Amino acid sequence: MNRRAMLVGGTAVVLAGAGAASYSYLQMGSVTGYDTAIAAGRGALPGNPDFRDLIRFATLAANSHNTQAWRFRSSDGRIEVLPDFSRHTPAVDPDQHHLFVSLGCAAENLALASSARGRPGELRFDGAKDGAAVFEFVDGSSRPSDLFDAIPHRQSTRAEYDGRTVSTADLEILASAAALPGVDVKLITDRPTIDRVRDLVMAGNNAQMMDSAFVKELKSWLRFNPRQALRSGDGLYSGASGSPILPTWLGPHMFDLFFQAKSENEKYARQLKTSPGVAVFVAAKADREHWILAGQACQRFALQATALGLKHAFINQPVEVADLRPELAALIGVPGRRPDLVMRYGYGPTLPGSPRRPVEDVIV
Repeated sequence: MNRRAMLVGGTAVVLAGAGAASYSYLQMGSVTGYDTAIAAGRGALPGNPDFRDLIRFATLAANSHNTQAWRFRSSDGRIEVLPDFSRHTPAVDPDQHHLFVSLGCAAENLALASSARGRPGELRFDGAKDGAAVFEFVDGSSRPSDLFDAIPHRQSTRAEYDGRTVSTADLEILASAAALPGVDVKLITDRPTIDRVRDLVMAGNNAQMMDSAFVKELKSWLRFNPRQALRSGDGLYSGASGSPILPTWLGPHMFDLFFQAKSENEKYARQLKTSPGVAVFVAAKADREHWILAGQACQRFALQATALGLKHAFINQPVEVADLRPELAALIGVPGRRPDLVMRYGYGPTLPGSPRRPVEDVIV
Protein backbone atom coordinates (compact mmCIF):
# COMPACT_ATOMS: atom_id res chain seq x y z
CA MET A 1 0.00 0.00 0.00
CA ASN A 2 1.42 3.40 -0.93
CA ARG A 3 1.60 6.41 1.35
CA ARG A 4 -1.32 8.24 -0.23
CA ALA A 5 -3.56 5.18 0.03
CA MET A 6 -2.55 4.82 3.65
CA LEU A 7 -3.38 8.45 4.31
CA VAL A 8 -6.77 8.21 2.67
CA GLY A 9 -7.57 4.90 4.35
CA GLY A 10 -6.44 6.12 7.73
CA THR A 11 -8.46 9.28 7.31
CA ALA A 12 -11.59 7.26 6.57
CA VAL A 13 -11.21 5.26 9.79
CA VAL A 14 -10.72 8.34 11.93
CA LEU A 15 -13.55 10.23 10.28
CA ALA A 16 -15.96 7.34 10.72
CA GLY A 17 -15.58 7.73 14.45
CA ALA A 18 -15.62 11.51 14.48
CA GLY A 19 -18.59 11.95 12.17
CA ALA A 20 -18.68 12.86 8.48
CA ALA A 21 -19.64 16.45 9.23
CA SER A 22 -16.14 17.18 10.52
CA TYR A 23 -14.81 16.48 7.03
CA SER A 24 -17.21 18.81 5.23
CA TYR A 25 -16.22 21.81 3.16
CA LEU A 26 -18.15 23.87 5.69
CA GLN A 27 -15.26 23.32 8.07
CA MET A 28 -12.37 23.08 5.62
CA GLY A 29 -13.45 25.60 3.00
CA SER A 30 -14.45 24.99 -0.60
CA VAL A 31 -11.85 23.89 -3.14
CA THR A 32 -13.76 25.93 -5.73
CA GLY A 33 -13.61 28.98 -3.46
CA TYR A 34 -9.90 28.41 -3.00
CA ASP A 35 -9.29 28.27 -6.75
CA THR A 36 -11.30 31.47 -7.23
CA ALA A 37 -9.25 33.28 -4.60
CA ILE A 38 -5.95 32.09 -6.09
CA ALA A 39 -7.05 33.17 -9.58
CA ALA A 40 -7.90 36.64 -8.28
CA GLY A 41 -4.43 37.02 -6.80
CA ARG A 42 -2.93 36.01 -10.14
CA GLY A 43 -5.08 38.36 -12.21
CA ALA A 44 -3.66 40.32 -15.13
CA LEU A 45 -1.36 43.25 -14.47
CA PRO A 46 -3.09 46.57 -15.32
CA GLY A 47 -1.85 48.48 -18.33
CA ASN A 48 -0.72 51.34 -16.10
CA PRO A 49 0.23 49.57 -12.85
CA ASP A 50 1.02 51.31 -9.59
CA PHE A 51 3.56 50.12 -7.01
CA ARG A 52 1.05 47.77 -5.41
CA ASP A 53 0.28 46.08 -8.72
CA LEU A 54 3.98 45.52 -9.44
CA ILE A 55 4.58 44.18 -5.94
CA ARG A 56 1.67 41.74 -6.32
CA PHE A 57 3.38 40.29 -9.38
CA ALA A 58 6.70 40.16 -7.53
CA THR A 59 5.13 38.04 -4.77
CA LEU A 60 4.13 35.34 -7.26
CA ALA A 61 7.77 34.26 -7.31
CA ALA A 62 9.15 30.95 -6.09
CA ASN A 63 10.22 30.82 -2.44
CA SER A 64 11.21 28.22 0.13
CA HIS A 65 8.31 26.57 2.04
CA ASN A 66 6.14 29.39 0.60
CA THR A 67 7.22 31.47 3.59
CA GLN A 68 7.28 34.64 1.45
CA ALA A 69 10.14 36.02 3.54
CA TRP A 70 10.22 39.38 1.81
CA ARG A 71 9.09 42.97 2.31
CA PHE A 72 8.85 45.79 -0.21
CA ARG A 73 9.52 49.49 0.17
CA SER A 74 8.76 51.94 -2.63
CA SER A 75 10.10 55.47 -3.02
CA ASP A 76 10.73 57.86 -5.87
CA GLY A 77 12.30 55.93 -8.69
CA ARG A 78 12.81 52.59 -6.93
CA ILE A 79 11.34 49.56 -5.21
CA GLU A 80 13.41 47.72 -2.62
CA VAL A 81 12.97 43.98 -2.02
CA LEU A 82 13.97 43.47 1.62
CA PRO A 83 14.51 40.29 3.65
CA ASP A 84 11.91 39.47 6.28
CA PHE A 85 13.99 37.64 8.87
CA SER A 86 10.90 36.95 11.00
CA ARG A 87 9.98 34.35 8.35
CA HIS A 88 13.38 32.69 8.24
CA THR A 89 13.36 28.87 8.47
CA PRO A 90 16.54 28.09 10.45
CA ALA A 91 16.30 24.29 10.39
CA VAL A 92 16.26 23.93 6.61
CA ASP A 93 18.08 27.20 5.87
CA PRO A 94 20.54 27.94 8.68
CA ASP A 95 22.62 30.51 6.79
CA GLN A 96 19.60 32.26 5.17
CA HIS A 97 20.67 31.11 1.71
CA HIS A 98 17.16 30.19 0.56
CA LEU A 99 15.77 33.44 1.96
CA PHE A 100 18.07 35.52 -0.24
CA VAL A 101 17.47 33.27 -3.25
CA SER A 102 13.76 34.03 -2.78
CA LEU A 103 14.51 37.77 -2.87
CA GLY A 104 16.19 37.25 -6.22
CA CYS A 105 13.14 35.38 -7.55
CA ALA A 106 10.82 38.19 -6.46
CA ALA A 107 13.13 40.89 -7.81
CA GLU A 108 13.22 39.19 -11.22
CA ASN A 109 9.41 39.07 -11.36
CA LEU A 110 9.32 42.74 -10.42
CA ALA A 111 11.79 43.69 -13.16
CA LEU A 112 9.95 41.68 -15.82
CA ALA A 113 6.55 43.10 -14.86
CA SER A 114 7.71 46.70 -14.73
CA SER A 115 9.56 46.42 -18.04
CA ALA A 116 6.53 44.89 -19.73
CA ARG A 117 4.49 47.94 -18.76
CA GLY A 118 6.93 50.53 -20.05
CA ARG A 119 8.86 51.16 -16.83
CA PRO A 120 12.16 49.30 -17.31
CA GLY A 121 14.85 49.43 -14.70
CA GLU A 122 18.02 47.93 -13.31
CA LEU A 123 18.47 45.56 -10.39
CA ARG A 124 21.34 45.95 -7.95
CA PHE A 125 22.36 44.57 -4.58
CA ASP A 126 22.49 46.84 -1.52
CA GLY A 127 24.50 45.16 1.22
CA ALA A 128 24.03 48.13 3.51
CA LYS A 129 20.31 47.42 3.87
CA ASP A 130 20.44 43.83 5.16
CA GLY A 131 21.08 42.66 1.62
CA ALA A 132 18.20 44.23 -0.29
CA ALA A 133 17.60 43.80 -3.99
CA VAL A 134 16.91 47.28 -5.35
CA PHE A 135 15.03 47.91 -8.60
CA GLU A 136 15.71 51.40 -9.93
CA PHE A 137 13.56 52.70 -12.77
CA VAL A 138 15.19 54.10 -15.90
CA ASP A 139 13.84 55.74 -19.02
CA GLY A 140 12.77 53.30 -21.69
CA SER A 141 9.97 51.70 -23.62
CA SER A 142 7.78 48.69 -22.98
CA ARG A 143 9.58 45.33 -23.11
CA PRO A 144 6.96 42.53 -23.19
CA SER A 145 8.25 38.97 -22.97
CA ASP A 146 7.14 35.37 -22.73
CA LEU A 147 8.68 35.29 -19.25
CA PHE A 148 6.44 38.12 -18.08
CA ASP A 149 3.36 36.44 -19.55
CA ALA A 150 4.23 33.26 -17.63
CA ILE A 151 4.38 34.91 -14.18
CA PRO A 152 0.72 34.27 -13.18
CA HIS A 153 0.90 30.67 -14.42
CA ARG A 154 4.19 29.51 -12.91
CA GLN A 155 3.94 26.99 -10.09
CA SER A 156 6.17 24.44 -8.45
CA THR A 157 4.50 21.20 -9.52
CA ARG A 158 5.32 18.53 -6.94
CA ALA A 159 3.90 15.62 -8.90
CA GLU A 160 5.04 12.88 -11.24
CA TYR A 161 5.61 13.98 -14.84
CA ASP A 162 4.90 11.98 -17.99
CA GLY A 163 8.52 11.23 -18.93
CA ARG A 164 8.47 12.88 -22.36
CA THR A 165 11.83 14.14 -23.55
CA VAL A 166 12.42 17.89 -23.85
CA SER A 167 13.74 18.84 -27.29
CA THR A 168 17.27 20.11 -27.78
CA ALA A 169 15.88 23.39 -29.09
CA ASP A 170 13.82 23.92 -25.92
CA LEU A 171 16.79 23.02 -23.71
CA GLU A 172 18.79 25.73 -25.47
CA ILE A 173 15.97 28.23 -24.89
CA LEU A 174 15.87 27.30 -21.19
CA ALA A 175 19.63 27.68 -20.80
CA SER A 176 19.59 31.03 -22.61
CA ALA A 177 16.77 32.40 -20.43
CA ALA A 178 18.67 31.53 -17.24
CA ALA A 179 22.04 32.85 -18.43
CA LEU A 180 23.10 35.61 -16.05
CA PRO A 181 26.63 36.82 -15.25
CA GLY A 182 27.77 35.24 -12.00
CA VAL A 183 25.59 32.11 -12.25
CA ASP A 184 26.15 28.81 -14.08
CA VAL A 185 23.25 26.55 -14.99
CA LYS A 186 23.98 22.86 -15.49
CA LEU A 187 21.33 20.88 -17.35
CA ILE A 188 21.35 17.12 -16.73
CA THR A 189 19.49 14.94 -19.22
CA ASP A 190 21.28 11.58 -19.21
CA ARG A 191 19.60 8.96 -17.07
CA PRO A 192 22.69 7.68 -15.19
CA THR A 193 23.49 11.19 -13.90
CA ILE A 194 19.85 11.87 -13.03
CA ASP A 195 19.92 8.62 -11.05
CA ARG A 196 22.96 9.86 -9.15
CA VAL A 197 21.11 13.08 -8.36
CA ARG A 198 18.21 10.91 -7.16
CA ASP A 199 20.56 9.09 -4.79
CA LEU A 200 21.75 12.43 -3.37
CA VAL A 201 18.15 13.59 -2.95
CA MET A 202 17.34 10.42 -1.03
CA ALA A 203 20.47 10.71 1.12
CA GLY A 204 19.54 14.29 1.93
CA ASN A 205 15.98 13.29 2.70
CA ASN A 206 17.20 10.61 5.10
CA ALA A 207 19.36 13.15 6.92
CA GLN A 208 16.56 15.70 7.16
CA MET A 209 14.01 13.16 8.34
CA MET A 210 16.33 12.26 11.21
CA ASP A 211 16.46 15.93 12.25
CA SER A 212 13.56 16.60 14.61
CA ALA A 213 13.97 20.37 14.20
CA PHE A 214 13.60 20.06 10.42
CA VAL A 215 10.48 17.91 10.72
CA LYS A 216 8.91 20.24 13.29
CA GLU A 217 9.65 23.28 11.13
CA LEU A 218 8.25 21.66 7.98
CA LYS A 219 5.10 20.62 9.82
CA SER A 220 4.56 24.20 11.00
CA TRP A 221 4.36 25.39 7.39
CA LEU A 222 1.91 22.74 6.17
CA ARG A 223 -1.65 23.81 5.34
CA PHE A 224 -3.98 20.83 5.17
CA ASN A 225 -7.11 22.32 3.58
CA PRO A 226 -8.29 25.32 1.53
CA ARG A 227 -9.60 27.36 4.45
CA GLN A 228 -6.39 26.98 6.44
CA ALA A 229 -4.29 27.92 3.40
CA LEU A 230 -6.34 31.01 2.57
CA ARG A 231 -6.48 32.12 6.18
CA SER A 232 -2.68 32.07 6.53
CA GLY A 233 -1.92 33.17 2.96
CA ASP A 234 1.31 31.20 3.04
CA GLY A 235 2.75 27.73 3.60
CA LEU A 236 2.54 24.44 1.71
CA TYR A 237 -1.07 23.65 0.83
CA SER A 238 -1.77 19.91 0.55
CA GLY A 239 -3.83 20.28 -2.61
CA ALA A 240 -0.96 22.05 -4.38
CA SER A 241 1.17 18.91 -4.03
CA GLY A 242 -1.54 16.39 -4.84
CA SER A 243 -1.91 15.28 -1.21
CA PRO A 244 -5.27 14.56 0.44
CA ILE A 245 -7.22 17.48 1.92
CA LEU A 246 -7.74 17.02 5.65
CA PRO A 247 -9.40 18.91 8.50
CA THR A 248 -7.03 21.19 10.39
CA TRP A 249 -7.36 19.12 13.56
CA LEU A 250 -6.58 15.87 11.75
CA GLY A 251 -3.79 16.87 9.38
CA PRO A 252 -0.97 17.10 11.95
CA HIS A 253 -1.83 13.66 13.37
CA MET A 254 -1.83 12.05 9.92
CA PHE A 255 1.48 13.75 9.18
CA ASP A 256 2.99 12.24 12.32
CA LEU A 257 1.68 8.79 11.38
CA PHE A 258 2.70 8.61 7.74
CA PHE A 259 5.53 11.09 7.07
CA GLN A 260 8.37 8.57 6.91
CA ALA A 261 11.75 8.52 5.15
CA LYS A 262 10.99 5.36 3.19
CA SER A 263 7.74 6.59 1.67
CA GLU A 264 9.22 10.02 0.92
CA ASN A 265 12.21 8.42 -0.82
CA GLU A 266 9.91 6.25 -2.90
CA LYS A 267 7.99 9.36 -3.91
CA TYR A 268 11.15 11.22 -4.96
CA ALA A 269 12.36 8.18 -6.91
CA ARG A 270 9.10 8.07 -8.87
CA GLN A 271 9.18 11.80 -9.51
CA LEU A 272 12.75 11.75 -10.82
CA LYS A 273 12.13 8.65 -12.91
CA THR A 274 9.41 10.58 -14.78
CA SER A 275 11.47 13.78 -15.07
CA PRO A 276 13.46 14.07 -18.32
CA GLY A 277 15.89 16.58 -16.87
CA VAL A 278 17.39 18.28 -13.83
CA ALA A 279 18.80 21.81 -13.61
CA VAL A 280 21.44 22.79 -11.05
CA PHE A 281 22.18 26.48 -10.42
CA VAL A 282 25.64 27.43 -9.15
CA ALA A 283 26.63 31.01 -8.34
CA ALA A 284 30.24 32.15 -8.69
CA LYS A 285 30.45 33.04 -4.98
CA ALA A 286 28.69 31.97 -1.80
CA ASP A 287 27.43 35.33 -0.54
CA ARG A 288 24.10 37.16 -0.34
CA GLU A 289 24.60 39.09 -3.57
CA HIS A 290 25.25 35.93 -5.55
CA TRP A 291 22.43 34.05 -3.83
CA ILE A 292 20.08 36.77 -5.11
CA LEU A 293 21.59 36.32 -8.58
CA ALA A 294 20.99 32.58 -8.36
CA GLY A 295 17.36 33.34 -7.51
CA GLN A 296 17.02 35.58 -10.55
CA ALA A 297 18.47 32.91 -12.84
CA CYS A 298 16.25 30.23 -11.30
CA GLN A 299 13.11 32.36 -11.66
CA ARG A 300 13.90 33.07 -15.30
CA PHE A 301 14.41 29.35 -15.94
CA ALA A 302 11.11 28.51 -14.23
CA LEU A 303 9.21 31.16 -16.17
CA GLN A 304 10.71 30.05 -19.47
CA ALA A 305 9.82 26.46 -18.64
CA THR A 306 6.24 27.58 -17.96
CA ALA A 307 6.13 29.45 -21.27
CA LEU A 308 7.24 26.26 -23.04
CA GLY A 309 4.50 24.18 -21.38
CA LEU A 310 6.89 22.52 -18.91
CA LYS A 311 6.45 22.01 -15.19
CA HIS A 312 9.18 22.22 -12.55
CA ALA A 313 9.79 21.51 -8.87
CA PHE A 314 12.65 21.97 -6.44
CA ILE A 315 14.53 18.95 -5.09
CA ASN A 316 16.97 20.86 -2.91
CA GLN A 317 18.01 18.20 -0.40
CA PRO A 318 21.53 17.88 -1.94
CA VAL A 319 22.16 21.60 -1.33
CA GLU A 320 20.33 21.86 1.99
CA VAL A 321 22.43 19.09 3.58
CA ALA A 322 25.90 20.64 3.61
CA ASP A 323 27.79 17.32 3.58
CA LEU A 324 26.25 16.45 0.20
CA ARG A 325 27.20 19.67 -1.62
CA PRO A 326 30.76 18.61 -2.54
CA GLU A 327 29.51 15.40 -4.16
CA LEU A 328 26.90 17.29 -6.17
CA ALA A 329 29.47 19.90 -7.20
CA ALA A 330 31.83 17.19 -8.42
CA LEU A 331 29.00 15.44 -10.25
CA ILE A 332 28.18 18.54 -12.30
CA GLY A 333 31.80 19.52 -12.91
CA VAL A 334 32.26 22.45 -10.52
CA PRO A 335 34.38 21.01 -7.67
CA GLY A 336 35.04 23.39 -4.84
CA ARG A 337 31.95 25.53 -5.48
CA ARG A 338 28.63 25.56 -3.62
CA PRO A 339 25.60 24.47 -5.68
CA ASP A 340 22.62 26.71 -4.90
CA LEU A 341 19.47 25.07 -6.25
CA VAL A 342 18.33 21.80 -7.81
CA MET A 343 15.19 21.67 -9.94
CA ARG A 344 13.60 18.87 -11.93
CA TYR A 345 11.49 19.67 -14.98
CA GLY A 346 9.24 17.96 -17.49
CA TYR A 347 5.69 17.71 -18.80
CA GLY A 348 3.10 17.19 -16.11
CA PRO A 349 -0.29 18.09 -14.64
CA THR A 350 -1.51 21.47 -13.47
CA LEU A 351 -2.17 21.49 -9.73
CA PRO A 352 -3.81 24.16 -7.54
CA GLY A 353 -1.69 27.27 -7.03
CA SER A 354 -0.10 28.27 -3.73
CA PRO A 355 -1.59 31.10 -1.67
CA ARG A 356 -0.01 34.52 -1.28
CA ARG A 357 -0.38 37.07 1.49
CA PRO A 358 -2.21 40.34 0.74
CA VAL A 359 0.01 43.02 -0.77
CA GLU A 360 -0.59 45.33 2.19
CA ASP A 361 0.99 42.73 4.48
CA VAL A 362 4.34 42.83 2.66
CA ILE A 363 4.70 46.59 2.10
CA VAL A 364 6.87 48.52 4.56
